[in-house]
Amino acid sequence: MAFYRRVGEVPPKRHTQFRRPDGGLYSEELVGEEGFSSDSSLLYHRGLPSALVDARPWELPDQSLTPNTPLLPRHLKLHDLFPGEEHKAVDAVTGRRLVLGNPDVRISYAVSSLSSPYYRNAIGDECVFVERGTATLETSFGALEVGQGDFVVVPRGTTHRWVPTGEESLRTYVIESSAHIAPPKRYLSRYGQFLETAPYCERDLRAPAEPLLAEGADVEVYVRHRGPAGPAGTVHVVPEHPFDVVGWDGCLYPYAFDVADFEPITGRVHQPPPVHQVFEGAGFVICAFVPRKVDYHPLAVPVPYYHSNVDSDEVMFYVDGDYEARKGSGIGRGSVSLHPGGHTHGPQPGAVEGALGAERFDELAVMIDTFRPLELGEGATATDDGRYAWSWSMGRRP
Repeated sequence: MAFYRRVGEVPPKRHTQFRRPDGGLYSEELVGEEGFSSDSSLLYHRGLPSALVDARPWELPDQSLTPNTPLLPRHLKLHDLFPGEEHKAVDAVTGRRLVLGNPDVRISYAVSSLSSPYYRNAIGDECVFVERGTATLETSFGALEVGQGDFVVVPRGTTHRWVPTGEESLRTYVIESSAHIAPPKRYLSRYGQFLETAPYCERDLRAPAEPLLAEGADVEVYVRHRGPAGPAGTVHVVPEHPFDVVGWDGCLYPYAFDVADFEPITGRVHQPPPVHQVFEGAGFVICAFVPRKVDYHPLAVPVPYYHSNVDSDEVMFYVDGDYEARKGSGIGRGSVSLHPGGHTHGPQPGAVEGALGAERFDELAVMIDTFRPLELGEGATATDDGRYAWSWSMGRRP
């Protein structure tokens, strides 16, 4: 983000002495991307951010992936992953179940009621979509109150914790990048300001507004990091609480964006998926299909045309409403469809005729297009309905 913020106390000049009330120096930490050559923020700690007193391995949830062979479109029923009261013993970090992944991105899902441990992803940025529930996201930059419909972007290396609030369990759809996640470049000026043609702007983004300044000693921080064969985990024990920042400023920080503030772009005929884009990462994009008026040409066909994404796999998470193009397929709230590159896909039989004359679609879905093939995590193999691939041929199969 090139949108500058300043929170709490910072000295008038960077990299100069900044003293505590007792005369000691605060510890200045630069958090930056691309080796001092991109966005960064300066944080001022009461303690030493590099201090450790212990470390031990953390065994991550199952991270194994299996190829999507034979090549098939799939329907995954994520709401089946946490049946009954399982969510009462789960937190939003250690309870994640891997659904899909490739070297660029991993998609997980969790239903949780417990506060997570303090956590830092040292591999890449995370974009967490809150499907249901509310939570406080506590971070070294301060706290964010988040809820249903929020995209929450957490930069790589940010220590944070998810604390569910309210009575409803927290449902989170987690997009873990191997690099960074940001607004699409085409939405921004050459200096980083959102353009008038962008479907959202700086006013729609929420970031921490004051320091958190928690107290504690010998605090455990769960760190996800690179390993010899993929993601690995370590628990660091730090002598002082990681939320000891008295102030910070810069252009790199966690923020939330409510999908209800995304202003859809429509036209006389059906618009291609890039008009729905919200964020981009290295090797993938994130889009949101929100309630909207649809095509107004007198002969318009409102649902998508059949298409073959020869360069990408398409993943659609159906959050709410009635998704016109998928009627009759069994897909509903909590479903994920995977349409892999190499398979032509589009509306279910009868959906085109059924949508003619529609003036509005009341649907909410989050789409991820990846530019390398996705493989199946254990969450996908556990919830694949086994029938979706044959839904265009009225259930006929070998």
